[in-house]
This record gives sequence, C-alpha cells and structure tokens, in this order.
Amino acid sequence: MAQRQVKYVSAVPWSNASGLVAEVYAQIADEMRLVVPPAQLHSPSPELLAAYWMLTREPLVASAVPRAAKEAVAAAVAVANICPYCVEVHTVGMYDLSGEHDAEAIAGDRVEAMADPALRALGAWARTAHQLDDAAPEPAGLSAAERAELIGVAVAFHYVSRVVNVFLSSFFLPPGLGPRARRRMKQGISRLLRPTLRTPRPGGRSVGLLAPAAPPVGAAWAAGNDDVAAAVARSYRTFELAGARSLPDAVRRLVLDRLAAWRGEDSGFSTAWCEDLIADLPARERPAGRLALLTAMSSYQVDDRVVAEFRRFDSSDAGLVDAVAWSAFAASRVIGNRLAAVRTAAPPVESNFEHLEDAGWHNSGHHDRGRAA
Repeated sequence: MAQRQVKYVSAVPWSNASGLVAEVYAQIADEMRLVVPPAQLHSPSPELLAAYWMLTREPLVASAVPRAAKEAVAAAVAVANICPYCVEVHTVGMYDLSGEHDAEAIAGDRVEAMADPALRALGAWARTAHQLDDAAPEPAGLSAAERAELIGVAVAFHYVSRVVNVFLSSFFLPPGLGPRARRRMKQGISRLLRPTLRTPRPGGRSVGLLAPAAPPVGAAWAAGNDDVAAAVARSYRTFELAGARSLPDAVRRLVLDRLAAWRGEDSGFSTAWCEDLIADLPARERPAGRLALLTAMSSYQVDDRVVAEFRRFDSSDAGLVDAVAWSAFAASRVIGNRLAAVRTAAPPVESNFEHLEDAGWHNSGHHDRGRAA
C-alpha cells in the first residue's frame, strides 16, 4: 500500500531491494515498522535514498531536544510548504507526544493557540523560518546541541515537504473523513506509532551508509552534534552530485540566483514568474528549469504536465528523482543558512524543554548533552 502512494517513478519494492537500497530499507523498517513512502520515492537513486534517511534520522533521534518539540517543528515546516501529507504525518505523531490540542493548532496554522509555551515558540519559529522579514525569533537560550538538532529538523523537513509534494498524494489520511472521524483516526494511528516515536535509538547509525565528506559551507550550525554534522556533510555532497548529473549548469544557476533573491514570500497561484525566469534558457532546458524552480519555490504547483515535460528532457526515474531532490535541497540549504545566521541575544539558560522531558515526552528518556556538546 505504501508503494502505491508513490507517483511518477517505480519505487523499488522492499522484497526486491538489494545493495544500498536494501541496507537503507532495513534500517528504516527496523525503526519505523515499515518502509515509508518518502523513503520509497527515493529508491530509484540509491545514494539519494541514503542521503534522505540520514538527513532526517540523525536530528530526530539525537537526544538534546525532546521528540515532541521536533515533531512540532516538522509539522510547522510542513504547513509553511503547503504539504498536507506531511502536516498529517507529523501532527499524528504530536497526538501521542504532546496532545490533540497543540497538534490541531499547528495543523490549522494557529500556532499562537498552542497551549505549551515551549512548543508554541518553536512552532512560530519553524513556521516562519524561511522568511527574511517576518521570521519569529529563535527560542532563547538554546545550547549548541539543541540548535544542531532543531535546525537539522527544519532543514530536513523543508527538503522532505518539497519532495513529498511532488511524488506523493496530497493526503496521508482518507480525504473524505469528517473532523471528528479524522481526530479519532489520528488518535488511533498515534498509539500504533508510539514505539517508533518513543523507543530510544542510537545516534550515528545511518551515517556509515555514505562515505565521509568535508563540512559544507554554511552548515556550522550542525557542529553541536557529531552525528548530525556527519549526516549533513555526507547528504549535502550527495545532493550536489545529484544536481550536477541531472540538471544543466544554467538551470542550477537560475535556481540558486532566485533563491538568493527570495525573501520567503509565497509565489501565489500563478506560475508566470517561473515562465519569465526560464524564458532565456535554451528550449531543451526549459522543462528542467520549470521543474527545478517550482520544486524549490512552490513544490505544490508541480503537476503531471510539469513532470511529463521534464520526462522529454530526461526519461529515467533516477534523473527525475535526482532533479527534484537537488532542487528541494537547494531551498532547504538556503533556509538552514538563514537560520544559522540568526541568534537571539539571550545568554544560555536551563533547557526550554525540561518540562517536556519530565512529562515523559523525551525521545530517549535522558538528557545526553555530553556527547553532543
């Protein structure tokens, strides 16, 4: 059923996986109880599958910040990217970790209505992380380890939301459910997911899937946790290689130039801005430019026509996954750089999240600052 949710590419079935795909699938199945659709959509490009997994896994399982806080960040990022699938996935997790009220406040884009003050501050920060002019401040007093994890989650799920908008259906839950039935289903699924959300996991398990890489420029924020830093370095290099082999240089320059000038504004319903930007590309490269720009800036606007036109540029599943992944990564990297450059002036204080740990919502049940500091 999970495999059937993937559009446009033929995902490698779990039963037929081999090599690196099988190795990644085995880790994901062990920790998440199934190979989730966001992983399966990457399977035509095995190294990208590994990069996706380590970029998302390592910040989530690191233990300086409770998992409840990270699910709130991921949900708020999904709302910012208009990704209903990701909003539902992460608010389902919040039902178990932080309760229905705060989960539904984020799902409804009402961060200000969240009851928990620490989660409310994080939700506001994550919801506006991509904006240069109206971003909410970073929560005060974060340690280097906490920043590494929280910025890591924001970067990872800005990437994931964009890719999911292209390759998966718009809904994780049946779209015909009424509000009460939807909440009951979320409650039930959250109970089923409890082991995947609360079971302690060792950091660094995924980073051995790819060869070591030098720390990337602009990602010093990751240095507060060795495993997050290794995952960021290896995944960033893999995404860059994917872009180099799937997209012309002129297309990548166009996307990077647009992102450099972007202040976080919504693109709106029209795609005329995109057509204007690709008009100077050679005719053969315009479909690649259209797919890359829309994925980076407004992934919810990538549709069957955009993908079909790219297929005339590159008909392979791997080429399509590589192009979308690089474009999503380019945007998430820019957002990570912006988050890293903004700090609050407050001095370090006791963790903002101690009350979450006391309530039993910490992902590993202890506060492991020593290894990450």
